[in-house]
Amino acid sequence: MSKKGTREERELVKMLWDADCAAMRAPASGGATKKPLPDVIAGNGKIYLAIEVKSTSQERIYIDSGKIDALLEFSEIFGAQPYVGAKFIREKWRFVRIEHLHKTKQENYRLDKELAFKKGIELDELLGKSKQVKFD
Repeated sequence: MSKKGTREERELVKMLWDADCAAMRAPASGGATKKPLPDVIAGNGKIYLAIEVKSTSQERIYIDSGKIDALLEFSEIFGAQPYVGAKFIREKWRFVRIEHLHKTKQENYRLDKELAFKKGIELDELLGKSKQVKFD
């Protein structure tokens, strides 16, 4: 795991705690174990999340199919909702359901920035909190 990826995971865990969710990084994710672990696990008694964290300064993120398979397997066993947490540098976090990812010819996954902001949701929405609509 790169230092950048670790930093993004820690940032997300802090955001989840600040939003009244218990959250932790799964330090064995990324190949230290053969168990199917996501990068971040979180819950608040009403919602349980398993999140594969990806960050980039580019316009798209590629994700190995093995990571998505492990995320789905863990989520099924744990009873969590699986998401990819995407952090495009200098943008807000977006949380994208697996079915919205593009499957590549090599059977891996791709998430384009445009799709992340079209189909993905923000943290409040992920936690079931409605977004406030402001009228001028």
